[in-house]
Amino acid sequence: MRKFVMMCATLLVLAACSGSGTGNGDGSGEGKPITVGFSQVGAESEWRTANTASVKAALAPPEFRLKFSDAQQKQENQIKALRSFIAQRVDVIAFSPVVESGWETVLREAKAAGIPVVLTDRAVKVSDDSLYVTFIGSDFVEEGRNAGRWLVEDSQGKSGPIRVVELQGSVGSAPAIDRMKGFREIVDADGRFRVVRSQSGDFTRAKGKEVMEAFLKSEGRNIDVLFAHNDDMAIGAIQAIEEAGLKPGQDIRIVSIDGVRGAFEAMKAGKLNATIECNPLFGEQLAQLIRDVAANRPVPRRVEVEEGVFTADQAAAELPNRKY
Repeated sequence: MRKFVMMCATLLVLAACSGSGTGNGDGSGEGKPITVGFSQVGAESEWRTANTASVKAALAPPEFRLKFSDAQQKQENQIKALRSFIAQRVDVIAFSPVVESGWETVLREAKAAGIPVVLTDRAVKVSDDSLYVTFIGSDFVEEGRNAGRWLVEDSQGKSGPIRVVELQGSVGSAPAIDRMKGFREIVDADGRFRVVRSQSGDFTRAKGKEVMEAFLKSEGRNIDVLFAHNDDMAIGAIQAIEEAGLKPGQDIRIVSIDGVRGAFEAMKAGKLNATIECNPLFGEQLAQLIRDVAANRPVPRRVEVEEGVFTADQAAAELPNRKY
């Protein structure tokens, strides 16, 4: 009888162990929170603030247990955070990489630990694509193309050379590389446009203003167009243009990327001509991807968010609808 009782107790323990896991929907560990380690680039812009809020709202208790880390735009901070998530044995790692390269080692560590990785907003360059499961975000090359297309259309009837200055994003980051590539693809094919200055403004207003001041000193009034890789840099540049005694949106036409509320306010005021949307509000889509990944369900290799192009004449009507 004693042996029988002990055998039953052993079987119950084994059954409990076999039922453990993260799955909410695959039948195992029903109701157990999915622990997610999320490393964000930083808080460098309105876009990033909105993206963080969207992710935190979607990965909320009781379904999720979120471990959040702000990398403050430094890759070494992000790698440290990923290693901390691995040590804590989270169920899924999600992160928006500061730059494209330099992730191979830490992602191999995550794979060896059996922890799936989801990329958000920005891509990475690795020799083995199996080091991450999926990517969710925007097509940065197409955003650059859309900026170029807007400029070509807005320049109808204008003869060349049309002199363009470019405020790049953070050096080595996917959006900076891809937005430049897409923009140049379109304007170079036109033949009228000449990019006379191109420098990183690090995606911040302060740096955008500083670099635009340098552009104005070197080029004087010989700048026709500013292309900024994000709205925050464009808004900083607008201040520099005004301080130089010029009218942004008129003396210098401006197109930027993100579609934040501040850009719509600038367009409404006639200081920004166009913004290309880069939607940060994909928290719910990310949450569903993480549910599927945690439950070992198949997911697409790439999930893109829907985006649009907005011009100054649409700003007043669209501004009340902006959620970020």
